[in-house]
Amino acid sequence: MTSINRNQPSPLGRPTVEKAQPTTTPAVNTVKADSAKVTRQAGDTFEAGPARQVSASLLGGSKPKDKVYDGQFVGAGGQTFPPGTSLKDIPGVTPRNNPNPDKTVIYVNGIMTDKAGQSSDLQAIADKTNAKAIGIHNSTEGFISDLAQCVKDKLDKGTNPAVDTLADTVYSELKAGREVHLMGYSQGGLITSRALKDVYNRLRIEDGLSKADTEKVMSKLNVETFGAAAATYPDGPKYVHYINNRDAVPTLTGLGGSVDPLAFAKKAGKDAVIHRFGDGGINLLKNHSLQETYLNHRVPFEQARANQF
Repeated sequence: MTSINRNQPSPLGRPTVEKAQPTTTPAVNTVKADSAKVTRQAGDTFEAGPARQVSASLLGGSKPKDKVYDGQFVGAGGQTFPPGTSLKDIPGVTPRNNPNPDKTVIYVNGIMTDKAGQSSDLQAIADKTNAKAIGIHNSTEGFISDLAQCVKDKLDKGTNPAVDTLADTVYSELKAGREVHLMGYSQGGLITSRALKDVYNRLRIEDGLSKADTEKVMSKLNVETFGAAAATYPDGPKYVHYINNRDAVPTLTGLGGSVDPLAFAKKAGKDAVIHRFGDGGINLLKNHSLQETYLNHRVPFEQARANQF
């Protein structure tokens, strides 16, 4: 009879243990890999979250580049046309209920507005004025860059393509003896102010016109501003300025509100009509909104010039 030595390893048990080891090890590695994957995904989600969105909004870094449209004309369907294009060759945005309007409005937008945003404004303006609306695009590169450009416009420093396009267009139309209707909103009002000063100086210096003759030529301009950031305008054009007393932009950086201790330093343009009103609450963006606030208070130009609001 053969005796069994129980201290010797079983020939059947050993292979079983050796096969189990490889199975256990990958299971541990799989858990680690999955954990790392989850960690990376969480990190990516955070990086693409509010912090990155705020940064993009301020700096304009992750947005499609709007700069390529700076100073270009914007027409129907978001089509763009280079500076120097004749207004008659630009298919403007028409009112929804009138495909063949007999008037044209040139509109310059404010800060933080891309081409699509301006196109939306153009449709709202066309519907409100019953006129064909053509845009001159003031491009956005983010809040900080846009604000810096506003400061330069205030100081009449540096080059702004929207200013150049508007000034050249107005000058050409006036030289051809045509009337022009302009609208400027927020920084667009500041751009309009700067462009009109350029036209005024050009008529005086290049064309050698007297002050009186320059103002007579520029009287062919109808100008409307909404929440504009400009505090001074040249004499000559017919102006209507809309200012919401609850809007910080025009009250602090523009022509001021109903109570303005710095009114003596402001110049709205000779015989300008300033329509001040109070609309809105704690929502500062809505208080400054063109479509949600200002256009609701806009009346036909001649009616506004007669102070009939």
